[in-house]
Amino acid sequence: MIKTIGIAGLGLIGGSLAKAIHQYTDCTLLGYDADGAVLSRALDEGVLSAALTPDRLAECGLVIVALYPQATVSYVAEHRNHFRRGGAVMDCSGVKGVVCGPLEEVVRDAGFYFVGGHPMAGIERSGYANAFPELFQGASLILTPYPGTPQACLDEIWELAQKLGFGHLQPSTPQEHDHIIAYTSQLAHVVSCAYVGSPSAPDFEGFSAGSFKDMTRVAKLNEEMWTELFLENKDALVREIDTLVEELAAFAYVIRRGDRENLKNMLKRARMIKESIDKDC
Repeated sequence: MIKTIGIAGLGLIGGSLAKAIHQYTDCTLLGYDADGAVLSRALDEGVLSAALTPDRLAECGLVIVALYPQATVSYVAEHRNHFRRGGAVMDCSGVKGVVCGPLEEVVRDAGFYFVGGHPMAGIERSGYANAFPELFQGASLILTPYPGTPQACLDEIWELAQKLGFGHLQPSTPQEHDHIIAYTSQLAHVVSCAYVGSPSAPDFEGFSAGSFKDMTRVAKLNEEMWTELFLENKDALVREIDTLVEELAAFAYVIRRGDRENLKNMLKRARMIKESIDKDC
């Protein structure tokens, strides 16, 4: 059983994990953030028991690294000799290949287990000030462990995750994760940003319903983080964008021609795909 947890990075995800751990478990929680004001606030609120300094990493049975991808690689590499032997380190990056790949050699024979992780939760606001403990209720947790990671290590992480409200564990590989996440998450953010780029966007008031809100919600994003996520997974994401452009071009073609029958068939196909997807959700 994990008794002491460290969290590096107290943004929306790291901060929400910290608040959830504080609220739903009796674990001792140590935390770090590059922003001293954020760290002080988490300490003052009692969310953290103490600051997570390098000399205290060995106290933690689990260290959660909730930083941007390249910062995650740097943090784990820099502190590889500080983590508890036999303990676990899990990241929360939205891409896995650029994290798990470089770190595989770094953590080999280091005495701790590194597990790629991705909590599938979020809102359109960022930072510790917007973090809240209920963020993960019913959410999926994707894990991309290296081959040979002890099942007991993964079981401990999932046991903790369930206490925090996660409802589904999804095993994957870094390659599979990045391929699918390009479609299910990253493409949606690209589309939303492109959609609000229309000159018609400022004139929506009084003419919008739920569909407009759904399409534009995730355009309110953290551009620094999403720029890194997009570029770190650019090949998979560009393939999805190209496929979408082809689909849009097909719709534009039949609409421009007034081709009622083909348009109806395309809409029917989309409805049937959506209904099939919904059955699997």
